[in-house]
Amino acid sequence: MIRVALVDDQALFRAGIRMLVDSQPDLEVVAEASDGREALDIVRSTSPDVVLMDIRMPVMDGLAATAELLADPHPPRIVMLTTFDLDEAAARAIRQGASGFLLKDADPEFLLAAIRTVHGGSAVIAASATRELFAHVGGAATRPVPDEFAQLTEREREIFALAARGLSNAEIAAREFLSEATVKTHISRILTKLGLRDRVQLVVFAFDHGLA
Repeated sequence: MIRVALVDDQALFRAGIRMLVDSQPDLEVVAEASDGREALDIVRSTSPDVVLMDIRMPVMDGLAATAELLADPHPPRIVMLTTFDLDEAAARAIRQGASGFLLKDADPEFLLAAIRTVHGGSAVIAASATRELFAHVGGAATRPVPDEFAQLTEREREIFALAARGLSNAEIAAREFLSEATVKTHISRILTKLGLRDRVQLVVFAFDHGLA
């Protein structure tokens, strides 16, 4: 069972998401909060697997709450909820370590799939949308490429570049004439070598170091 927490200041929105999530045999809502400060308490006391976090809330916004939660020893996966597809606040949250963002009017099936994907650890929450977001809002000044990047093999660098462009495993496999299983293995090795958690963080790494 995947345990989900909802953090949004609109009670009606939370009620709708709760009904959707609880209708699934493998998902359950274990906690709700109406602002970021309340979210810190309920997330730490209930230990959900995935948190759906609204960005704009009173008392403490989603950005501040996300930053605090991600500093905990064993943080949950956090997906930001936003009403804007090119949202600079969402970009900041992803740089902090959030696993991606969802539009609040996303299709129900997409939201459910997103929860499962994030929980699965590979977190391909709209990597292509994440890339578009970073390209649109711009980012911090390009930082020097870390030494760890030199550990990647030539093939891994090729796959890194394609993943940074937002291509899925299937798209990379077709382009490189590889099996999806092989691509998945390469991606896993790339993430390990670079100390990254998921595909979204790979996109962030690429943008931050001028590799996108």
